[in-house]
This record gives sequence, structure tokens and C-alpha cells, in this order.
Amino acid sequence: MTTMRAVRAHARGGAEQLQLEDVPKPEPQAGEALIRVHAAGITPTELEWSETWVDRQGHDRTPTIPSHEVSGVVEELGPGVTHVVAGEEVYGLVPFDHDGAAADYVAVRARDLAPKPVTLDHSRTAALPLSALTAWQAFTEQAHVHPGNHVLVHGGAGGVGAFAVQIAKALGARVTATASAGDIEYVRSLGADVVIDYKATPFEEVVSDVDVVLDPIGGRTAEASLGVLNDGGSLISLAGPPAVTLPEGRDLSAEFFIVEPERSQLIELARLVDDGRLRVEVAEVFPLEDAAAAYEFGRTARRRGKVVVQVERS
Repeated sequence: MTTMRAVRAHARGGAEQLQLEDVPKPEPQAGEALIRVHAAGITPTELEWSETWVDRQGHDRTPTIPSHEVSGVVEELGPGVTHVVAGEEVYGLVPFDHDGAAADYVAVRARDLAPKPVTLDHSRTAALPLSALTAWQAFTEQAHVHPGNHVLVHGGAGGVGAFAVQIAKALGARVTATASAGDIEYVRSLGADVVIDYKATPFEEVVSDVDVVLDPIGGRTAEASLGVLNDGGSLISLAGPPAVTLPEGRDLSAEFFIVEPERSQLIELARLVDDGRLRVEVAEVFPLEDAAAAYEFGRTARRRGKVVVQVERS
């Protein structure tokens, strides 16, 4: 077979630009593995990212295939691949300036792939890479969370927040989270020690002695978070470079980062899943031919968990 089904956008825009087409099947280049996609996780905002539409030199990338979280089976290996083998079930994060996994096949750098969790099917595995890697890298590379640290997670029921609560607990931290009233019990079930209804109580009035804040919101939330941090504390922003003023005379940092694919961390996340220490939520699963509807659902529906496109049945 030399062609495959793929969801593509030929012009900038939203879900209305996505269409299912027959396109050439990719061939794995040196260092790449060709993955037969079983499921792909989607992030509705990726259609707003510049990397979706242009490469690092600013050249137009259309037509572009979205969806950068993949779970599937290694079909073929390019020259020089040593990290995976043909027939292996794998998962990973496809670089954002690369064609994604909303297709029958995707070619991915083999060093970015890891064995998928054995306790999850492909659809739930595809909900893992982006948000879980973001939380993991925030706490292990940016803030260096240690046992006994106090971590504040804003939006504890959100896509990254739900993983962040669980990962912070796995790293031995004490976790406080903010959430809406309807999500309080859910966030507690993820392991948060304290959950604050952010609409009822300003978190800065009841939280203190925090070592690390994870903030996907920005604005007033970021500014108020500085006041609850201990000296030496870190604000890790996921909403963009933090527009905050660090107070003079205090040892605080405010950082923004963009998640990167990382095989060793995917292996660790899979271990946490298989050990029962990391729960994965899926909001809805759509077939590949309904990918546009999946993106629209993800953008508009109030949901808990990831929206996933199923390409091939597990």
C-alpha cells in the first residue's frame, strides 16, 4: 500500500479546515520508525499554534496533518534505528512542527518513542504523552520537586493539572490544587491533599508555604501566586512567558517552557501507569473520519480528560 488516509488542513483556520484525504504513505528516514497508528490524542488549541502552519524557518507547512500524541505499532524501521523494533507497541509525542498522527501512519524519530503502558489500550495511551510529559518536565527539569515540597497546581482537573497532581504526589510532594466546585472530589481522588474552590475562595487567602506553583492560567493567577511562594520558590507557567514582576529582596523565579519529546520520561510515565499511580482520563473517542468534530468537541465541550481519535481498533 502506497497511500493512506490522513486528516489534513490546506489553509490556516479551525476544525472547519480539516478534511479526510488519501495521501502518500510516509517512508521512514534515517533514525525514524513508521508507526501504524491505532489512536491519536488531540489538543484543540494546536490549530492556533504557529508550528502547526510553518516550520522553524517560517516556511508554510500546509497541507498539514494535526495531532501530536500517538499510540500504535511499529510497522517499519528507517536506517540506523536501535530504540524500537518492528511489531512493538509504542507511544510518543510527535514534534509540533512535524506532520502528526491523525492518519493511518506517521513517521517519528525512534528515539522519541517508548513501549506503551501494558495496562492501557491504545486510545487511553494516546491521551498520555503531551499533558503528562508537560507535568513531568515542569516538576523534574524546571522546578526539581523533591519529597516534602509543597506544590500548588492551578486547574487541578484540567488536562495538564490532573496529571500534575498525580505526578507531584508520585514525587513525594504535598499537593494543593485549585478547581471548580464540581471538580473538587475528582481532584481529591487524584491525590491532592487540599482542593480549593477558586470561585468561592481566593487561593492566596488560604494557601502559603508553597515551593512550586504550576500555572496554566496566567494573568492575575500568576501574579497572586508569587505571594504564596517560599523564598527559593518557582512559578512554572504553561500559559506563556509569565508577565509578572518578581518582588525585590526575594529569591523567586518565574519560568515558561515548551514540552519536548523524551523517551526516558515516557518510560517512567508508563511505569507509573502500570503501577497504578497515574490515572488517564479520556473524555470522548471519535473515529478518524470525524476528526473535525473531535476538534470542535474539544474546543467547546466542558469535559474531563482527553479527546482521542481512533484510527485502527486495538
